[in-house]
Amino acid sequence: MLLNGAVKIVKIHWPVSLKRGSIGFKPEYLTQPDIPSTWRAMETLYDSGKARAIGVSNFSTKKLRDLLKVARVPPAVNQVECHPSWQQPQLHSFCKSNGVHLSAYAPMGSPGGTSGKSRQLLKDPVLNMIAEKLGKSPAQVALRWGLQMGHSVLPKSTNEGRLKENFDVFDWSIPEDLFAKFSEIEQVRLVTGSNFVHETFGAYRSLEELWDGEI
Repeated sequence: MLLNGAVKIVKIHWPVSLKRGSIGFKPEYLTQPDIPSTWRAMETLYDSGKARAIGVSNFSTKKLRDLLKVARVPPAVNQVECHPSWQQPQLHSFCKSNGVHLSAYAPMGSPGGTSGKSRQLLKDPVLNMIAEKLGKSPAQVALRWGLQMGHSVLPKSTNEGRLKENFDVFDWSIPEDLFAKFSEIEQVRLVTGSNFVHETFGAYRSLEELWDGEI
């Protein structure tokens, strides 16, 4: 996004690196990422005024902690998968205590997900119970949960009716007794990043390594 001639925000999209000149994606293109050097380059971009803010995406608590140790300009945001069935309490707490905004992509879940899982958040019985009690749709309740957690939420839709529904989440709230029910929802990561895990190439040999145990 451009704002007065400057990019509004620049982010490291995944904590991975590909060989220079790579076109498309193949596992053999994966290399060892140098996050500190990449961040220094982004700080230079920020200093020049060409970016209004710099941030990261898909960083675990550990990776974010390691970055903050070397960052002169701390990341403004960490954009991650976050929704009622993947609440990320440890990461949420760390971001909040360190002044890093948590921005939630797939805030209504990701049906099927890149992991191939078929479970869909909007069919979750707890979410549907809360929605019925409030007279709202499950999608609205999922979005409202994110807003009340203090996240920004990034839903995607091309359906005009759903777009209007998604905007109707600001003049009501989930009461405390129902908000507590979200702890009963089964937790599962849908966007695993499995493409970046390989036994030979790149930095990560398992999903445990990629997410530093936050799976």
